[in-house]
Amino acid sequence: MIDQHYKWFPVYTRSRAEKKAYDELLRKGITAYLPLKKTLKQWSDRKRIVEEPLIKSYLFVHISTKEHAEVLMTNGIARFLYFSGKIASMPDQQIDHLKLLLATDEELAVFDYDIKPGQKVLIKAGPFKDIIAEMVSIHNKQRIILRLDNIGYSIEINTSMAFVEPL
Repeated sequence: MIDQHYKWFPVYTRSRAEKKAYDELLRKGITAYLPLKKTLKQWSDRKRIVEEPLIKSYLFVHISTKEHAEVLMTNGIARFLYFSGKIASMPDQQIDHLKLLLATDEELAVFDYDIKPGQKVLIKAGPFKDIIAEMVSIHNKQRIILRLDNIGYSIEINTSMAFVEPL
């Protein structure tokens, strides 16, 4: 039995093909969403604000199950994402929240790992580069508390979560 209900499905694209795949899906009449963030890029001769995908190699389609094949036949689309052996879908509310987040002027960063309190981390950039510490808590994306093993104290530092990776 084919499900006629429309749902949001995350789709994995080929590398750096998100915008082309998104445009082709729209040309086919398929509702799609490609979350983009504005980023300042610097070249040797100029600076420019460009729009990049918030989540590399992903976009979202709002389709029923009968349209799965049409999406897969789109240039740039690699595959659907699976969870527990089934094609993963997302609640409408999650897509709405993502759109709401991107509508603000807040700078967003996406991490493909989850750092929990008590976990050892390596600071990979910034003034604290190469320090190994224990994540104690995260106040916001710019202020985190780290326990530094070598001095036995917890220190609140100003560093981006983008500079921290789990060990």
